Amino acid sequence: MTTGYVLAIDQGTTGTKVIVFDHEGGIRGQAYSEFTQHYPQPGWVEHDAEEIWRVSIRLVEEALMKAKVKAGELRAIGITNQRETAVMWERSTGEAVARAIVWQDRRTASTCDELKRNNLEELFREKTGLVIDAYFSGTKIKWLLDNVKNLRERAALGEIAFGTIDSWLVWKLTGGAAHVTDYSNASRTLLYNIKTLCWDDELLQILDVPRTILPEVKPSSFIYGHTDPEIFFGASIPVAGIAGDQQAALFGQGCYHAGTAKNTYGTGSFILLNTGTQAVQSRAGLLTTIAWGIADEPVEYALEGSVFITGAGVQWLRDGLGIIKNAAETEALAQSLKSNDGVYFVPALVGLGAPHWDAYARALLIGMTRGTTRAHVARAALESMCYQTRDVVGAMERDSGIRLTELRVDGGAVNNQFLMQFQSDILGVPLAVPSITETTSLGAAYLAGLAVGFWKSREELEVKWKVSRRYEPRIVETERERLYSRWLRAVERARGWALES
Repeated sequence: MTTGYVLAIDQGTTGTKVIVFDHEGGIRGQAYSEFTQHYPQPGWVEHDAEEIWRVSIRLVEEALMKAKVKAGELRAIGITNQRETAVMWERSTGEAVARAIVWQDRRTASTCDELKRNNLEELFREKTGLVIDAYFSGTKIKWLLDNVKNLRERAALGEIAFGTIDSWLVWKLTGGAAHVTDYSNASRTLLYNIKTLCWDDELLQILDVPRTILPEVKPSSFIYGHTDPEIFFGASIPVAGIAGDQQAALFGQGCYHAGTAKNTYGTGSFILLNTGTQAVQSRAGLLTTIAWGIADEPVEYALEGSVFITGAGVQWLRDGLGIIKNAAETEALAQSLKSNDGVYFVPALVGLGAPHWDAYARALLIGMTRGTTRAHVARAALESMCYQTRDVVGAMERDSGIRLTELRVDGGAVNNQFLMQFQSDILGVPLAVPSITETTSLGAAYLAGLAVGFWKSREELEVKWKVSRRYEPRIVETERERLYSRWLRAVERARGWALES
């Protein structure tokens, strides 16, 4: 029997989770903590990268203690992360020079508009597989260079490093020895050519980003460096897996073959369809992204639909409106109603993502009457997750020509049975919930373990995936289409709201 363990750091948008996995993929110990969200102006979202590091290393210690595992017993460390969030730090001190700009942040929407007016959208789409949107890192990097005092000058002198959160954590874990990222994270920057697998000089020039600040891009399963024993509890452990959170979830769900798909319900929801070694160009508002690269194998691609606000909408009901005390309440509230009574919530709190891509859309609650209660609002928030998923799945089917026969699902919201049943109903396909729902962390662990031989192959990993619960559609086609058509009407009313008239 193979001895040892793999540790995964899952650095998400609202919290960080660290899990210790054994060779069977079982969870031996885990720890979780939220961290501070900063909203300095409307539409701005920031994180303190130093706080993220402190929280992460504290949780590593806590997870190891709960697992009764010593740091030296780890065979590898995998990292998965919120992807498009941009961090810059001093190479000499390893200290962040400003708060990280989070993927949800919309401050660069006007920059994106200018790029579109200059007819550059097709160029960026052809090279990166992405649309021009404030969601991605590229315009965030430009904003930091242009707005943080002396930063552009210091970057030109080679004093500054940029990275997404994975790069930041690897730098910290290795004591500054490794400035790297993987294919999946690089493909979310608007700067990386997903066909040539290089930082693209033309795009760097357009966004005025110096190559000197960028990390080296490596496969997703690769030994990037070793932990600094002075930082990592006296142990030198290979940091051997990196993947953006959604690609990691796709890997953890065992979606290794073209045509398999998953949806992760987190702060946002992200639906990915594996398209194999073929980069399918989307014409329906989806993203073409790198799924992963394993050692020296050809990279594999995915179609992705990014829904910005799903779980964050429920969080807003809790923290912003105060109409629920915790997310779990929404299930009973939704089930207390026989129908939605015509109440719809379009959660465009930070604009709309795929397939609409409207940075100026804003949230809308419509269909209310004097009989509307907080149960209607809670139900509308849950149903909005499902409608947005259908928006994306429909676009995927049009782009790929593949009709989904099953959707594998993960994330905290899979515990909400109302949500899962309605999702199956509105899609008209079965949903499969895996026995291990921590698939994002598991994917990072698998990638790291493969790099060091802890697991030998994807075939070995594939047999570990098992279904815990399956949901089948229950409503008739006419009702499904009636509900969905009203959703589309609501979306139209939310679009373009923040534009000056």
